[in-house]
Amino acid sequence: MVYKSFRINFIIRIIVLSATIFLLFYLIAKKSLYFTASLTFIAIIYQIYEIIKYVEKTNRLLKNFLESIRYSDFTRNFQVQGLGSSFDKLQESFNAVITDFQKIRAEKEEHYFYLQTVIQHIGISLIAFHRDGKVEMINNASKKLFQVSNLKKIQDLSGFSEELVNCLLSLKHGENTLVKVIDNEDILKLAIYATEFKINNRQVILVSIKNIQYELEEQEIESWQKLIRVLTHEIMNSITPISSLSTTLTTILDDFGENNTNKFQDEDLETLNEVKLALETIHKRSSGLLHFVDTYRNLTKIPKPNFGIFQIEKLFDNIHRLMEEEIKRKGIKCEISINPQSLELSADEQLLEQVLINLIKNSIHALEHTTDPKIELKAFMNKRGRISIQISDNGQGIIKEVLDKVFIPFFTTKPKGSGIGLSLSKQILRLHGGTITAQSIPNEKTSFTLTF
Repeated sequence: MVYKSFRINFIIRIIVLSATIFLLFYLIAKKSLYFTASLTFIAIIYQIYEIIKYVEKTNRLLKNFLESIRYSDFTRNFQVQGLGSSFDKLQESFNAVITDFQKIRAEKEEHYFYLQTVIQHIGISLIAFHRDGKVEMINNASKKLFQVSNLKKIQDLSGFSEELVNCLLSLKHGENTLVKVIDNEDILKLAIYATEFKINNRQVILVSIKNIQYELEEQEIESWQKLIRVLTHEIMNSITPISSLSTTLTTILDDFGENNTNKFQDEDLETLNEVKLALETIHKRSSGLLHFVDTYRNLTKIPKPNFGIFQIEKLFDNIHRLMEEEIKRKGIKCEISINPQSLELSADEQLLEQVLINLIKNSIHALEHTTDPKIELKAFMNKRGRISIQISDNGQGIIKEVLDKVFIPFFTTKPKGSGIGLSLSKQILRLHGGTITAQSIPNEKTSFTLTF
């Protein structure tokens, strides 16, 4: 019989147990009904067991509830029916607590996935690792930067850069540094910032890594442009009057000499001619300096790119036609390759032609004393998915000490060079949101790589 109240059920069980015990004593007193007394004793034991089991039902319910919390199993729904109003309230409380825990867990999971989405979506590379190099977390930006699908230990980046590995393992809390990495055709300048914290007795180092190569180049170019503007302005202001006055004085002396030739002695005429020669020299040098300054003004007057989409194959064909005669005359072998053949680029075609022609002319100059001279013109997608154009030659090359200076305005290794060609090329690439890098092994291979 199912009773609606735990209390009534329990009282009835106690009454029945008491009656059974009384019956046992009665049968023992008779001294002749031992078999019946034994059965009665067994019934008493069974009733005591059932009462204990019935009472411990609450403990089992509480135990299951606590285990649900302990093991984060919030899928259970506690059902306690037919045991009275107090148990109904207990059921409501248990289920309310479980529901609250479900909400808290759902919110935590939501926050976790939100944080993971932000970490994976952010453009700055993030890596969390232990002092021994074991990696806990790496985001997509880091995988793209280091070209890895997964990273278990910081030491696995030694193939990318040994200097970077040593830097990451030695960074302290709040420390920041700059590491330069040459990765095939790319030159990376990585700004690294570290912070250290403790989670569940684990020391974790979180580092942010950002390639600031483009930003550094942009600031460098802007600084050079400001300097050039100031210099050219001041030089022009000083030299223009000198050039003008020297011309005026030369004209005055010519007129004066023609009108008073008979009045001068030979020594006076000789002195007059020396003054005229000096004025002509001043005029010549001041005019040359004005031309020099005017040439460098080009560095600050690059037109804004007129972007358009075109096939690189067409660009290479145009350049080859322009340079073909000179290349053949010098006996240079020219190889052109595009992978894939249908590769297209969004850029200003004319400005880009100017850059490539300048680089090819530099290669031709570098190949003057080379046996079996060769120029390679290549276009391809690099491993970071960016379009790259590369001009290579097997000429005399550039020594390491000079390589870092070739893009500086006014710097040149040519006797008659102006030092603006590569600087101009770098600025044009910057206006396209790209970079130009140089690599050289003297007398073996020199490459200039344009990356968009």
